[in-house]
Amino acid sequence: MSNRVCPWWLGYLLASPLRRLLQDPEDIVRPYVKEGMSVLDIGCGMGFFSLQLAKLVGETGKVFCVDLQEKMIKGLSRRALKAGLSDRIEGRICHQDSLGVSDIAGKIDFALAFALVHEVPDKVRLFAEIYNTMKKTGELLVAEPRGHVSELDFEKTVSVAQSAGFEVLRDLKIQRSRAVLLATR
Repeated sequence: MSNRVCPWWLGYLLASPLRRLLQDPEDIVRPYVKEGMSVLDIGCGMGFFSLQLAKLVGETGKVFCVDLQEKMIKGLSRRALKAGLSDRIEGRICHQDSLGVSDIAGKIDFALAFALVHEVPDKVRLFAEIYNTMKKTGELLVAEPRGHVSELDFEKTVSVAQSAGFEVLRDLKIQRSRAVLLATR
């Protein structure tokens, strides 16, 4: 869904355990994810958040991981297998113009869009597709890197999400990020 995506080889750095020193995925998602949930990880890369999400949803939950790059999904699959979590994770390669998630409409409890919205040229379509996957009580965490996204651009992103049907629950404090928790209306 982008014309300037993060290169696949950078996925190794983004999934590095050293990154946890700045952004611990468990601390970020634990408040919103419970056992048995269905979760959508958009722009999952090689699974920095995906593996932690899979642990949190437990054996009865599912994490749908979507990325534009096949090499990212293959890296995620290898890491999930090694961690014993591959039965909880479904990796999907999306397309330039669609997440390809219409089959999970109305099934998602929680969605994560971490450091990717700024890469997507059609944010209206992105948020509409995410909204369509959500249950009526679903929540979406959107975080963008402060170094790439200005406060004004982040406000525009939140406005597009609101136009798609999301409402702002609260702003979040995540190191090096601008972040918000949204909910379906």
